[in-house]
Amino acid sequence: MIELPWTTLAATASIVALAYVVYGLTGFGASIVAIPLLAHIFPLRFAVPMMLLFDLGAGLLLGWRHHRIVDRRELLRLAPWLLAGMAAGVTLLVHASERWLLLLLGGFVLSYASWRLISRAKPRPLSTYWALPTGLVGGAFTALFGTGGAIYTIYLARRLTNTDVLRASIGVLVLCTALVRLVLFTGSGFYKQPGLLPLAVALLPAAFLGFRAGSWMHARLPTQQALRVVWLLLVLGGLSLLARAYRFD
Repeated sequence: MIELPWTTLAATASIVALAYVVYGLTGFGASIVAIPLLAHIFPLRFAVPMMLLFDLGAGLLLGWRHHRIVDRRELLRLAPWLLAGMAAGVTLLVHASERWLLLLLGGFVLSYASWRLISRAKPRPLSTYWALPTGLVGGAFTALFGTGGAIYTIYLARRLTNTDVLRASIGVLVLCTALVRLVLFTGSGFYKQPGLLPLAVALLPAAFLGFRAGSWMHARLPTQQALRVVWLLLVLGGLSLLARAYRFD
C-alpha cells in the first residue's frame, strides 16, 4: 500500500464515510460528495477508479436488495445513451489533462450543488425524449468522475413518483454502470496504479459504516436539512477545485 501520513489516511476515510452516508440517505451521490474532496489528496485518475470499487459494493447492497421493484422500462430507455456517454467519458479521462478535468469537475459540482440549494419548485414530469441527453451527459460524467448519478436522478425523479421505486431504480442503475466502468477502467490500466487496490481495501470499513449510517437515517430522519448542509459543502468544494485548477501547473 502507498505510504500515507495517518492524518491523510484519516481524512480520506472520513471523506469516504461521509460520501456513503449520503448514498445511504438518497441512493446516489457518493462520488459527487467524495471526488471533489479526494481530488485535493489524490490525482483524479487515482480517486475515480478507487471510488468505483465502493460503488460496486454499495450498488450490490442497495440495488440487488430491491431489484424486484425497479422500473425496467425507464432503465432500458436510458441504457443505450448511457453506454455511448460512458465511452466518450472514459476517453476523456484517459487523454485530457488533469487541469481541464479539475475545471470540468469543479464547474459541474458548483453548478449542481448551487441548483440543489436554491431550487424550491416542485419537480415537473419530463418527456421520455429527455432520456437521450440525460443518458449521454450522465454517462459521460459517470465515466469521468462517477458523478452521473446526479444527472440521471433528476430525470428519474420526474418520471417515477414512487420514492421506493425511484431509490431502487437508481441503485440498480448505479450498480450496472459501475460494472461497465469496471471493465472500461480495467482495460484502460487504471487498476495497475501502485497502492490503489490496497488503499481501497483498507477504506472498505469506512464506506460500509457510512452506508449503514445513511440507511438508518433514511428510515428514521428527514433528509432535506442534512442534504442542504452537504450541498453547501459542495459549493465550497466546487469553488476550491476551480481555484486549484487555476493554480495547477
